[in-house]
Amino acid sequence: MHRSAPRLTRILACAAVPVMLVATGCSSDDAPEASASPSASAAGGASAAPASSAPPAPSVAPAKYAKLPDVCKAITAKTVEDLVPEVKKKAGTPGKSSDLNARGNCSWNGLEDNGVKGSDYRWLDVSFLRFDSDQTLGGGEKRAQDKYIAKVAEVKATEGAIDVRTSSATGVGNEARAISYSLKKTGETFRYGVIVARAENVVVTVSYNGTGYAGAKTPAAGELMEGTVKAVKDAIAAVTAANK
Repeated sequence: MHRSAPRLTRILACAAVPVMLVATGCSSDDAPEASASPSASAAGGASAAPASSAPPAPSVAPAKYAKLPDVCKAITAKTVEDLVPEVKKKAGTPGKSSDLNARGNCSWNGLEDNGVKGSDYRWLDVSFLRFDSDQTLGGGEKRAQDKYIAKVAEVKATEGAIDVRTSSATGVGNEARAISYSLKKTGETFRYGVIVARAENVVVTVSYNGTGYAGAKTPAAGELMEGTVKAVKDAIAAVTAANK
């Protein structure tokens, strides 16, 4: 009985203290000892949880075309003969390339002398750009699409070009754009027919241009574009054949 009196006194005193203090200063002598702090428990739980692994990066599909043809053999001899009369070098003049399996170009030119009717000059050029699939850079086809768009814009923005016209070139590769324009050089007006085409992961650009000297007429835009279409179809067929 003597021991219960002080305890009763303490309980009554706690009843007059605000509720928030009861939890901290007026616990019963018989209350269990406080457990570990929440932060400690959380830390312990975090250390025990297994580390999560990042999902694997999606794989990039391989490019369809793995190699390029010999560029100077990509245009048939018959096409070269038809488009470039009196061609200087039938085998073509290859451009420099550090990797012929990724890029290359070849050109032909000739001047046909028609006597008192003047002379006709023609120039034909073909170039290839092939893109591999890369885990960091993306699929070969998407990379070729990006280059195709940039190349079309580049041709349309040719410095000094006048009367620039563009149209879709149907039946040529996966997508193709035809650009025609005129350019003043060496006192003469040169007319150009250019087609930029994409065949899967390869971008093909064919440029065919010409002029007339000493009274000969400048070739018509339609005539030049017909020749350009013929050459670009040869080039795309050569890419397909090289990858069989």
